[in-house]
Amino acid sequence: MKKYNTNIYRIYKEDVVSRINSLDSELEYDEFTREELITKFLPLVENIARKFSTASQASGVMDILDLIQEGSSGLIKAVDRIDWSIFNQSKYKENTMKSFLYKRIKGAIRRGVDVNRAVRIPETKLQEIRKNFGKDEKMVAMFFNSIFLSIDEYQDNEDINLEIEDKSESNNMDLLNVYLLGLLRKHLDSKEYQVLRMSYGLDCNKHSAKEIAEVLNFKQSSAYVNISKIKKQAVEKLIKNVDPSQVLDYT
Repeated sequence: MKKYNTNIYRIYKEDVVSRINSLDSELEYDEFTREELITKFLPLVENIARKFSTASQASGVMDILDLIQEGSSGLIKAVDRIDWSIFNQSKYKENTMKSFLYKRIKGAIRRGVDVNRAVRIPETKLQEIRKNFGKDEKMVAMFFNSIFLSIDEYQDNEDINLEIEDKSESNNMDLLNVYLLGLLRKHLDSKEYQVLRMSYGLDCNKHSAKEIAEVLNFKQSSAYVNISKIKKQAVEKLIKNVDPSQVLDYT
């Protein structure tokens, strides 16, 4: 890790600890003031910042304190964008809050690193580099998107147009369904598994969003939104976690 001013860092840490200790730990998130909520999640900023390399090849002139500063800026903007009406509907408020803030803090740090590199690289190229030039993930994405085509947000995705012509026999489809169920059990949680299984009839008749909501005890008023969201996150999880070699024979 790159050298940095330990005295300044120590002062920063002491200040953060002192401010956090002054907060009322019994309060709910929406009961904190804007400044208190920002203070509460400053440790999350440092945790994310430390995941970034501070080697000069990776972060240019930036050290750990610079990364924390960029992340803190992202945290402030994220707190100002919280939709409390949606947040308060969440069953798992802590996970929802941390997930919302995590993505925006990490994005702010990454943009700060990209801007301060000695050699500027276009954002599109950086994304390809981060994902092994995108080849492996695109192959996995094509496999799952060709099967789960009805997920709302994927309808406008370029990869969806790369549909694979179905020349399989019915018994091959049965084998594929069994294979898919195995991948779903391995990489998804119970709720995600059930939603995809019933949505696409992998080992049962296809179910509507309303029917799935009834099985999983979702509120009917938000059944469609909940099912669509779970389908999307389940497919994204599969794309990120399934090894390309596991789908090679099926693409």
